[in-house]
Amino acid sequence: MNTALNLVNLTLEYPDGDGTLKALDNVNLKLAAGEFLSLVGPSGSGKSSLLAVAATLVRPTAGLVVIGGIDVGGLSEAGRTSLRRDRIGIIFQQPNLLPSLTALEQLVIRDHLRGKPAREATHRAAALLDLVGLGPAARKWPHQLSGGQRQRVNIARALMGDPAVLLVDEPTAALDHDRSEAIVRLLRRVTDEFGVATVMVTHDTGFVPLTDTVASMRDGSLSALQPVSRALA
Repeated sequence: MNTALNLVNLTLEYPDGDGTLKALDNVNLKLAAGEFLSLVGPSGSGKSSLLAVAATLVRPTAGLVVIGGIDVGGLSEAGRTSLRRDRIGIIFQQPNLLPSLTALEQLVIRDHLRGKPAREATHRAAALLDLVGLGPAARKWPHQLSGGQRQRVNIARALMGDPAVLLVDEPTAALDHDRSEAIVRLLRRVTDEFGVATVMVTHDTGFVPLTDTVASMRDGSLSALQPVSRALA
């Protein structure tokens, strides 16, 4: 299968007093299109830093980030923004929906920023809301939606471009078990149907069996990926 996400020898350092703090330490990660990875590890281990670099929100100190065959390091700032908008879906722990927009409009505005015609954007947004089970709630405001429904809008919004990669940061942290399982099952379905490479940071290892591979982080270092069936054996 095609490689959708390739992180090569990534290092990320921050000034820390008289020295430096190494948030990422020579990290290598390769994910195929349609592969779903669970990323686990204690707080402060580097998981969020890895997502930030993979999302092109932070430039690494050293190493390569390749998204859908495109070397991010060779892009201008405008090129990075365009790549992030079109080819990377980012799903944060908190959906951060705009209170003045309906569920449908949350999605449409993403394509408006890409310069897409409004009719085309509205059609795609409606189809994606149907996909995540929110078609009947398309005209509802964020305050009228449950936490699980807001997260579904978040997932649909991340799919409005043509993402090669979905980067998901603790999507179930604010949800109960049943809603959490429904969200991870939806991510599983989206990964399969859209053929994206999905990285899900999670503290809840109970959902790892719904993914294909698992890796752990500690002190900025990433373990080798293991197939879930072998890791849980």
